[in-house]
Amino acid sequence: MSAPKSSTSCKVMLSKHVANVLLEEVQEGLKTLEKPPHLVGFLANNDPAALMYAQWTQKTCEEYGFRYSLREVSRDEIEEAIIAANADADVDGIIVYYPIFNNRQDQYLQQIVDISKDVEGLSHQYIFNMYQNIRYLDPETKRQKCILPCTSLANIKILEYLNIYNTILPYGNRLHGHTICVVNRSEVVGRPLAALLANDGACVYSVDITGIQKFTRGEGLKNRRHEVVDMEGATLKDVAPLCDVVISGVPGDKYKFDTSLLREGAVCINFSSEKNFGPEVKEKASIFVPSIGKVTIVVLLRNLLTLTPTPNNQRLVQNRRMDNVKPAAATERPGTLEANS
Repeated sequence: MSAPKSSTSCKVMLSKHVANVLLEEVQEGLKTLEKPPHLVGFLANNDPAALMYAQWTQKTCEEYGFRYSLREVSRDEIEEAIIAANADADVDGIIVYYPIFNNRQDQYLQQIVDISKDVEGLSHQYIFNMYQNIRYLDPETKRQKCILPCTSLANIKILEYLNIYNTILPYGNRLHGHTICVVNRSEVVGRPLAALLANDGACVYSVDITGIQKFTRGEGLKNRRHEVVDMEGATLKDVAPLCDVVISGVPGDKYKFDTSLLREGAVCINFSSEKNFGPEVKEKASIFVPSIGKVTIVVLLRNLLTLTPTPNNQRLVQNRRMDNVKPAAATERPGTLEANS
């Protein structure tokens, strides 16, 4: 008689638990304000996914005491609408649901959003600082942290929650010793995420259809900011087995990460709206995060709160990192559906 097959040792981490920890921080900050922050969303396309994201944002804002207005405008009206919101004292944050033109004009629109209302962190100054590893708008006084792109920051908050960040090491070096694979090098999420992880000390392999790039701060973290090296001829098969963390965000519904390439015990995170990992990922991963959407929305609220002036006209600075959480409590229980994550 054969021995019974042992159950998988992989833990499926539910993203709602990470979101709940961040929400506690957000609600504490909300209590210090005289009135709830007002977020305005601009929808100028017919993308069902954008509309769903807008509705999800509205639901979350209203549920947790924020004001939200969705303004549906035409492509011809979007520029003037953003400029008007910039000048509107009743508006604390602006989010634009892209793509609109799906070309360089979208990049132009990102730059006309006032930096003091840019909850997505897409303004030139924020992007420049992110890649240069400059963490504050005021580096000398360090009172105003830079806003980071929501999805990229959501991935980082999940890694902090899972204690991948080593809190014994100095702030800014806490991923030293980790090797991370990021599948997706889009300018919106994949490349910023790779840069942020490398600036925090990781060796990052950035994988895209055009090839593989290596992001690091050099041997012994000797560089202040990350450097990028093209890995000519390298493939996913060469780099994935080296990585203790694999993060995938390919938008296509046909893409599946080849789990046979995973290092035993790797941590796997999916930030795509599609399922980049099949169920077999649990046979090799130690921790699997199937979705991060709820964390992304709360990070958006966190960014909004950071931009909103307090009664004494100071910005709320949120430096708390998830150093004292208990990630084991957030793993799935028997019968828990991954769809609830």
